[in-house]
Amino acid sequence: MSVRTLHETDIAELDIPGRRLRWLVADGALQAKNCSTCVIRVAPGDKVLPAHSHPDGEEVIYLISGSGRVLVDREVSVVRAGSVVLFPQGKPHMLHNTGTEEMKVVCFFAPATSLANYRIHEGVDFPD
Repeated sequence: MSVRTLHETDIAELDIPGRRLRWLVADGALQAKNCSTCVIRVAPGDKVLPAHSHPDGEEVIYLISGSGRVLVDREVSVVRAGSVVLFPQGKPHMLHNTGTEEMKVVCFFAPATSLANYRIHEGVDFPD
């Protein structure tokens, strides 16, 4: 068996509301049986829209760079580079870059997911 590797720039970047996304561990990239992974870039001031949840699994995010806040099931917390956040199964969540530099985040999902499996929560937003 050979070691499977790739570089994030080998994967096409999707332009999705509030972020630019590359699926690193998913169909069409490295494939795993029980998880998927993407990396997102969020510009200063942008929010990852719309609020969404994962009805069939959990998501863990790790901030590589930037700062901002997360909304998880209507609770808000401040995050910065080095922060790790759990988005529990079925709980609506969002990410907002409140800093002055691009936010880069690695998102881990178990079991594996795709955008098609996201449940959208219209009308959910950060409180002012």
